[in-house]
Amino acid sequence: MNSTPPPCPRVNVLGVGISVLNRPLAVKLVVEAARHRRRGYICVTGVHGVMESYDDERVRAIHNRAFLVTPDGMPMVWLGRLRGHREMGRVYGPDLMLDVCEASCQHGFRHFFYGGTGGVAEELRRGLTRRFPGLQVVGTFEPPFRPLDPQEEQSLAQQVEAAAPDILWVGLSTPKQEKFMADYLPKLKVTLMFGVGAAFDFHAGRAPQAPAWMQRSGLEWFYRLCREPRRLWKRYLGNNPRFVCLVAAQLLGLRRYSLEERRAG
Repeated sequence: MNSTPPPCPRVNVLGVGISVLNRPLAVKLVVEAARHRRRGYICVTGVHGVMESYDDERVRAIHNRAFLVTPDGMPMVWLGRLRGHREMGRVYGPDLMLDVCEASCQHGFRHFFYGGTGGVAEELRRGLTRRFPGLQVVGTFEPPFRPLDPQEEQSLAQQVEAAAPDILWVGLSTPKQEKFMADYLPKLKVTLMFGVGAAFDFHAGRAPQAPAWMQRSGLEWFYRLCREPRRLWKRYLGNNPRFVCLVAAQLLGLRRYSLEERRAG
């Protein structure tokens, strides 16, 4: 359970409160929270995360209890600006990870990487410590493709306690990483958790990122679909049209959503 109240306003997107943020503000809030030991988890959320929340009450509640829910996809930014938040900008998980790591060199924050497979977490550690001299990565843990059993959970807790990180990065898929953070924040001795999904593979050099122009245009989903059609076609071709229809109904006032209850109106 997150004990830190949201530090900035939120935009209601189908019942999910997306934080009104841009990258500099997100880094500032993260640094302040880490310095003052304000515990919480950060969700980086685009269309996929919102639709998972729409379909799953627990995932929606996890998002709305988060310290920050960053606008990871351009549709979240466009909706925020449409509501009058002109300062809102995309806070993309892989970019936020780099920004926080860079700021950590000045503040001395310690990092732990949870996720990946086949040595990804260690490759990520090596790559980021080369990129940011002085970055303290104090541990890695690559979990199995299933929930942790009691022995593995105890081993993780002991490893985290011994390493004493300030920030734990979670590189799983959505909604697994959101559920992990909500479940394990009370169990692990760490201040902040970030769910950043594919950022582990990107920064470890295991997978390419979409070109910047596609990211700015909201077409990153199309790039990823073309690269992994068998894995992603159901996600994007199912979620994206449904998201557009539901948001249109919300904007037209045909449906109303509360940040507290599943549906209102």
